[in-house]
Order: sequence, then structure tokens, then C-alpha cells
Amino acid sequence: MDNQPTKLALADRMQAHVGRFTDKVFDWKAFPSNVGYEDLARAQMRYIGAGGSPKAGDTSTLKPDNFTVSLIYKEPGKYAACHSHEIEESFLIIDGALIVGWERDGEVVEVNLGPKDMILNARDIGHGFRVDGVEPVMMSISVDVGKPLPPVYLYHPKDTAPELARSFGAEPGKTMHFDRNGTHPLQKQMAQYVVRHSELPTIWEDAGFTRKVYVGKGGIEHDTCRKEMLGIPSRVGVKPFTRDVEDAFLVLEGSLIVGWEENGEKFETELGPRDLLKTPAGQPHWFRNNGASHATVWYIVGNAEAETVKYEKA
Repeated sequence: MDNQPTKLALADRMQAHVGRFTDKVFDWKAFPSNVGYEDLARAQMRYIGAGGSPKAGDTSTLKPDNFTVSLIYKEPGKYAACHSHEIEESFLIIDGALIVGWERDGEVVEVNLGPKDMILNARDIGHGFRVDGVEPVMMSISVDVGKPLPPVYLYHPKDTAPELARSFGAEPGKTMHFDRNGTHPLQKQMAQYVVRHSELPTIWEDAGFTRKVYVGKGGIEHDTCRKEMLGIPSRVGVKPFTRDVEDAFLVLEGSLIVGWEENGEKFETELGPRDLLKTPAGQPHWFRNNGASHATVWYIVGNAEAETVKYEKA
């Protein structure tokens, strides 16, 4: 019985780092600049930090360190006005198809992203997004700093013609479709930041699961956060490991058991689709797929250094 308080403390602390999809609600008023503009309507579900919205005081979200994580829901026909950030911001598509546009000097390059595709929006580049398809879009947005500054709007319908705002600032004839081999400077820049899931190499770990590196060594090499897609077959797990920065698992498909240990005590919890666990720096943790189906997990690490963890099969 002497160890029971430690175990309860570990369990309580771990559960306090879990964001459950079913415990959360979508916020349709997360972005005040959208209020009164029906075409800009979108909903946000916050997991870590405010995610670019001004809702930094939301007590239901986890405290951010080096990145934020949120879900964004956008219906067909709606768009987000062209804006920029002081830091990188990634869009990972979960469901649907999303048009993302980058603008410079009145010219725009638009790329169509499908499920599991990602774009890392470069700092200080004007960008917006639009749903032209027949189904809504669900995506995960991660801003690569704990407390981002408010966005700077470049083409908002409050001070720009609606047609120009919807095209992200491109006049007629000034929109280019994304071409990875295009010679236009904006095409070349965007080509460095678009990730197609189908084009990424699959890395098989000796521990029995796969990694696709979106941001980090082997993907978009950057200086902020590492972002990967993990594929974990049924009955595969790893032994405890630690990092000197925080990491987060967001389950996209299937389920995942994640555990923490401390002073010989252990506690595990199961994450289902769209559940998230953030593990602080220095905390030993592990994962295991106890389900009958494959688990797909979006994985974010608080720095962009090359992988140093040697995963060992449990």
C-alpha cells in the first residue's frame, strides 16, 4: 500500500496530459476575425495551446511548450482569408480535400491536398485555404511555437473585395496550379514545403513499426519541430524511452496504448481516434497497439533534430 500514492499521482498526472476527442467541443467562434463573414466560418478543437486563435485562456487545452495542436473543421464552399505568421504552421489533412494558396506580389500558387498530405506554411508567407470539394475537411494544425503571435491578414473581406479575398489576393489570370517542377519562384518555394504521403519513403524500424518523416531529417529539414506519421501493426509495441523535449501522439486510425513509468511505477491509458497524449520532456514512456487493426498516429516532437531514440521491441 505504501506505493499506492505514487501510482495514483502518476496516473493523475498522465491523465492530465490526455486530450479526449469526446470530452472536447468544436469552437465556432475561435477566430474573431471570422465573425460576421459566413464564408469564413470554421470550427476549432484545441488540444495543445490556442493554435493561432486568441483563446489562450482555455483551461481545457494542454499547456504548450514548443508547438500547438488543434483540429480545424471546414465545410464545402468556405475559405480562410490570406494571412501570415511569424513562425511555421503545418496543415495535415485528415479527411476531405483542401486547396491551400500562397501569395506574393498579387500572384498565387494553389495546391490541392488530400488525406495524410501536409503543407508546412513558411514563416511570413501569405497563405489561405479553401474547400472546393463536396465533403467537409478535417485537418490538424500545428504551429511551431508555444504562443504564436496573432495572424497578420493580407486579404480579408472586411477590407478587400470578396472575389479577391476568396482567391487569396490573386487577380484574374494570376493563379497558378502547383507544379513541383515549376520554375516560378513561388512554385519553387512551395515545392520545398508540400508533403505527399504517397511520395514519402516508409522507414521500417527494427521494433516492428513504420515511420514516414514529414518534417525533420528525411523530410522537410527544418529548425523547429519534427513531425512524423507512425504505422503500428497489431500487437507491436516498444520499450520505454525518453526525450529532452516534449512529444505528442494524435491517433488518426485504430487505437494505441501509451504508458508512463516513474520510480518503478507504471500507468497506461488507451487512445482512440482523435485522442491525444502529450508527454513532457524527461518522462519515460512507451506505446503498444493492443487492437486487432493497424494504428496510424500523427507524432510531433518538440525539436527538429535527427532521431536519437533507438526503439526497442517490447
